[in-house]
Amino acid sequence: MMIEKNIQLPTVEAVKEFVNAMCAFDFPVDLRSGRYCVNGRSIMGIFSLDLNQPIKLEATMADDQQEAFLKAVEPFCA
Repeated sequence: MMIEKNIQLPTVEAVKEFVNAMCAFDFPVDLRSGRYCVNGRSIMGIFSLDLNQPIKLEATMADDQQEAFLKAVEPFCA
């Protein structure tokens, strides 16, 4: 199942919390901003994005992982 959400990561602390949350999952999590795409587990990659704008999160996972993933992403949804 593919999930797309817009997220906000306005502070350094939010970026750290997001990366820690994404490390709990074993499937790819991509963040897109404009023409750039970075790994959602990469702090340095995330800081290369324009964090003043909403960021598009894309993740593909098995159906049984969807609920836990959506719960982990919820605090960052724009």
